Amino acid sequence: MKLDIVGKKYWYFLLSLIIIIPGIISLLLFGLNLSIEFTGGSRLTFVSSKEVSQNQISALKSVFEQNQIKVASIEKSGNSVFVRSGPVDEKQDLVITAEIKNKVGDFKQESYETVGPTIGGETLRNAIYALVIASVLIVIYITWSFRSVPKPTSSFRFGVCAIIALIHDVLVLLGIFSIFGHFFGVEIDSLFVTAVLTVIGFSVHDTIVVFDRIRENLKRVGGENFAEVVNDSILQTLDRSLNTSLTVVLVLVSLLIFGGETIRWFVAALLIGVVSGTYSSIFNASPLLVIWQEILQRRIKK
Repeated sequence: MKLDIVGKKYWYFLLSLIIIIPGIISLLLFGLNLSIEFTGGSRLTFVSSKEVSQNQISALKSVFEQNQIKVASIEKSGNSVFVRSGPVDEKQDLVITAEIKNKVGDFKQESYETVGPTIGGETLRNAIYALVIASVLIVIYITWSFRSVPKPTSSFRFGVCAIIALIHDVLVLLGIFSIFGHFFGVEIDSLFVTAVLTVIGFSVHDTIVVFDRIRENLKRVGGENFAEVVNDSILQTLDRSLNTSLTVVLVLVSLLIFGGETIRWFVAALLIGVVSGTYSSIFNASPLLVIWQEILQRRIKK
């Protein structure tokens, strides 16, 4: 029995909405927990010889507040404490470090980083520009590459459907990390932008594999039953798409477990994006071509 993916396309779209809508609600209510790379501020790491207690966390926070420095978040991991605050200059850093040693405990400062709000704003704008430019270039490239696709479809539709699938993947990532940011304090930094751009490239690659098979089948059998051609093309490339994605997922899972704290959320973003990209290229992008064609056919009949 042949799997009818195109025939059940609305169920797959519904599943996408169920995943995306909570993220969109979180984005509207809470936004993204941007790191100091985007907002400006300081990030300081302190290490103790013993495991840090909750009382020490409170005392450490009070040291910052007494020096009139707003604390955005304080996280602990074993003997380490990660503080994200308003801008701290070098003199204030020396004062704060000394006071922490005197009032809180034997803490040693492991790292200190400060980014100004102007640089942070510029980084955020550049990240948005990178995403927009990448999307536009993808549409242009796919439209040009599929210019020889036979009727009843057109190369422009392939480009637009690929971008809609990309928007799906980006919304999934942003929504999930908005939820993570609100409930678990996960920050959006430049590594996250790198992960998003990587996911875009992976998703487009997977989508083009399916689109290329659709083009070949349209040339071979024609487009009288466009939905059947698209469904057959998806099934013919399904094993390749799943096998390719599975190998990447296995590597990312290994990195997530053994890669360490510094790249954990970067790897998590890649993992979520690869799974979402594989899903969208199979169950969203190609069925969207069919819906577009069905709408045009109904208009022609009228």
